[in-house]
Amino acid sequence: MPIIIPKDLPAYDILEKESVFIMNEARATSQDIRPLKIALLNLMPKKIVTETQILRMLANSPLQIDVDLVTLESHESKNTKKEHLLKFYKTFSQIKNNKYDGMIITGAPVEHIDFEEVDYWDELTEVFEFCKTNVHSTMFICWAFQAGLYYYYKIPKYTLSEKLFGVFEHQIIKRKPIVRGFDDEFFIPHSRHTTTKIEDIEKIDELDIIAASKEAGVYMCMCEEKRFIFVSGHAEYDRYTLDEEYKRDLALNKDIKIPQNYYPNNDISKKPYMNWKAHSNLLFSNWLNYHLYQTTPYDIDKI
Repeated sequence: MPIIIPKDLPAYDILEKESVFIMNEARATSQDIRPLKIALLNLMPKKIVTETQILRMLANSPLQIDVDLVTLESHESKNTKKEHLLKFYKTFSQIKNNKYDGMIITGAPVEHIDFEEVDYWDELTEVFEFCKTNVHSTMFICWAFQAGLYYYYKIPKYTLSEKLFGVFEHQIIKRKPIVRGFDDEFFIPHSRHTTTKIEDIEKIDELDIIAASKEAGVYMCMCEEKRFIFVSGHAEYDRYTLDEEYKRDLALNKDIKIPQNYYPNNDISKKPYMNWKAHSNLLFSNWLNYHLYQTTPYDIDKI
């Protein structure tokens, strides 16, 4: 089954050209199927890019999925046109009485700011409380990984001496359905200035560390009881996402090192390696299947 998105959403044409199985809302309403209801809280500046990347991952499933794009009222986006937000996004206040099978909370470029100093922190904590009662399973990505662990478990973040930037090898620490089909070792992109220490996570009994990297630290941990999945890397990234970020920072004369394990022979003129796509697709399809479809109530109001 396809992912259900508005036909005039920019992602629709992009995914259709890639032969991704999508369906517009009008056709979906004619089918007698209850789709999985997913909320995507998009905190990234370039929202169209991020929503397209994540919708691409969610579409790689036999399940029918209905997605609400969500934004926060307490922050004004400077990199996405207001017309796009008004047309395709709902505010948290508009959806806070809804029930969802799943929710994804993205990263955000606010690592250098203390959590409580982020301008939308208070509203985001409302979302975190919402996830406990109105969402069957939640996935927290990158900065949201750190913010969620801090809010729920008081686990701090730490500033790195230099940016963690590139594609890194990870190992499975504990086998759970969320990593079913994963190889013992797999690659995932990272792009961040802060980290979470493995020993802090290990102190929390209800958290299981699922996968980690010698270079990048903890990649995935989870609370099985609350069905929280915390993911520190960017499985959703496209082939050229790190390339664009690197060349953007070079043009701004920022102190940025070449992404590790990314360009053939570190030659930035060559096509970057993409060796994380298979595991990225598995991550999202496993989440949809094992954490949502097989366990969520048929009556969504009973979540």
